[in-house]
This record gives sequence, C-alpha cells and structure tokens, in this order.
Amino acid sequence: MQVQIRDLQTLPVDEPLLADAARAALAVARGRLDAVDIAIVDDGRIRALNRAYRNSDCATDVIAFEAEDDPTGRSGEVIVSAQTARRQAAAAGHSLQAELCLLVAHGVLHVLGYEDYDERSRATMDALQERALAALRERLDRHE
Repeated sequence: MQVQIRDLQTLPVDEPLLADAARAALAVARGRLDAVDIAIVDDGRIRALNRAYRNSDCATDVIAFEAEDDPTGRSGEVIVSAQTARRQAAAAGHSLQAELCLLVAHGVLHVLGYEDYDERSRATMDALQERALAALRERLDRHE
C-alpha cells in the first residue's frame, strides 16, 4: 500500500512510523487498499473539516473517508489532529507518537469500513488497533 503523509502542523511527527502504523492496520484487518493519504493537521483545520463534513463545530482527533475505487485503485484518506493527539497522549500516559499511531490505525480501519458506533463494533476496532500497534511496540517504546 502506498502511504502519503502531509504534515501540515508544527508538532514533531515520525512519518515512517505513522506509515508503518497504517500498513499494520491494513494487515491485521486483512483489508485491500492501494493507497492512503494521511494529513496531520492542527485543531483549527480539523475543526473546519469536522464542521464541513460532519456538521460538528468542534475539533476531533481523527476523521476518515471510507475507501473508494477509482481508475488508479482503491484509496482513502485519514486526517489526524496532532494537537488533540498530544492532549490525549498526556491523558493516557504515553507519547505523542504512540497516540498518532493509534489514531492513524483507527482511521485506516474506518477507511476499510469498520465503525465504532456501538460497544461491539468499538471492541472489534480496539482489538484490531491493539494488534496493529503491537507490531510497532519496540519502535513506539523508543518515543516514551
């Protein structure tokens, strides 16, 4: 899978690690995706996108657009707020990079069609995310 990352904010981002988190999520979900675009943005930008696409006027951690087939293959998009990720990382007691990887994996699962609107589907997504992050644990530990 081709992964393109656009870092549109100022916090530090380990782009190769995020790309591997996307690939790990795809692998554990046994999904099919030819490409995913990942944008790392600030709260202002994700709030504007959340307002435009979800009619919710607040910042959020991740927005994902479900995969579509086009002439070049099957692709999707994940947008993550680094500022929200930093707050969530502090609350969870882990690094910003670990939280960004979690959100990228979560977003890729949404791109593949997974939902987390009820307890059962949320548990499925959580288990897949944990399996994806387990593959990156050694690298994530270096950021702690």
